[in-house]
Amino acid sequence: MSVNDSFRYLNVGLPEDIARRKQYGDFESALRLIDLRLKNEIPEALRQCLTVERELIRRLEDDYPFSFEEAMAIVRKDIPDFTEEEFRALVDAYKIDWIYVRGQERYFDRFYQTLLRVNADFAARANVKRGHIDGEDESDVREEGMLDRVIRIMKEKGSFSCRLRICATVKIKDEAFEKGKRVRVHIPVVADARQIKDIVIHKTFPEASFVAPLDAAQRTVCFEELMWENHEFMVEYSYDNIVSYVDPDPALVAAEQPSFFTGEQNPHIVFTPYMKALAQELTAHTENPLEKARAIYDFITLHVKYSYMREYFGLESIAENCARNFRGDCGVQALLFITLCRLCGIPAKWQSGLNSSPESIGPHDWAEFYVAPYGWMFADPSFGGGAHRANAEHRRRFYFGNLDPYRMVANREFQAAFTPDKVHWRCDPYDNQTGEIEYEGRGLLYGEYTRMQTLLECVEL
Repeated sequence: MSVNDSFRYLNVGLPEDIARRKQYGDFESALRLIDLRLKNEIPEALRQCLTVERELIRRLEDDYPFSFEEAMAIVRKDIPDFTEEEFRALVDAYKIDWIYVRGQERYFDRFYQTLLRVNADFAARANVKRGHIDGEDESDVREEGMLDRVIRIMKEKGSFSCRLRICATVKIKDEAFEKGKRVRVHIPVVADARQIKDIVIHKTFPEASFVAPLDAAQRTVCFEELMWENHEFMVEYSYDNIVSYVDPDPALVAAEQPSFFTGEQNPHIVFTPYMKALAQELTAHTENPLEKARAIYDFITLHVKYSYMREYFGLESIAENCARNFRGDCGVQALLFITLCRLCGIPAKWQSGLNSSPESIGPHDWAEFYVAPYGWMFADPSFGGGAHRANAEHRRRFYFGNLDPYRMVANREFQAAFTPDKVHWRCDPYDNQTGEIEYEGRGLLYGEYTRMQTLLECVEL
């Protein structure tokens, strides 16, 4: 059993006295009490939960570095007349994330990037160009943007195909490098998936110690070496991405539907009372599974606001908190979709890797759901929500059932082990989009190494 398997017990919950200290931001006392409990004879499920919570609490403060004064200074650098009242209003609307640290409010390290990303008026006021946004096409309204062109061709021809070539690298930062230590490195690499064909790994540096099989749930190239000099680890690969267009008709849905991929998966895909009530409310108007899935997608894309999140290591009850807070990034929204679909008996599962378009490349998550006779279809709530913010209803509807061809699929399951597995704590125990590194004695934190992905080629076929 890997230490990362302990995350399955995260929703056991903390004892009340420890939970109070954690909420107040008295992390030192919370850790001290956890250590006291772990010395006692306690149920194994609680022991596993406390083990995870100990590491979670230890990392939590790093995601919230800014005081009120520091946060205000960040905004006022671009918007000199930005007021404290405006800041407080954004906090009250939960558009700025924060926690207590030793009783004082501390603000999320990417709060400003979230405001710029999802609020065009705020970005304009700051005179900051937002660039390419998930599901939004930043082209002039008089021109046909990249995504609209893809959608048009898919509807006309029934499919769209691209050949993509990507280089991914990781490197330990010099200040974190420990000479003479044995290092294990995992870099995600494209895996077998229904839209992916003709995978080729062209080269690695240094020579890879192990390449996971094509059907690995979370596929990586693994390097192991005794490092005497710090250097970059690299993999270059190519593949064909072939996506077919589907416009599913509820009237054609089969009477018999499968039951695979409809169960819970602790700690985040959990059928809590609130989630059951929400699923029932959203789908009360129909018994048709396709219409139910669309109602869930509509709820998320029309009501959940995109927000950068702290590292997933530190998140609890991801799907349910998204449904409570109406905020989340691509993975959080995908998990909410998957959970609500499964609650309704609709098979749903995870896909993730990279959004690798000619305009941008970076980590991204989305979902698949199954309705007979159509089989597996895609749902990208994040891109759908982005299209909604851009007033592009045709694009929002497209991402229910369909996906653009600019994706790299490394992960086909949520919370799956690597091959070979990582020994120590992962930076992300649920997903892997940019790579993980560990020494013999510990896993490295994201801040201790760099990760980069470069799209070398994107050719339409």
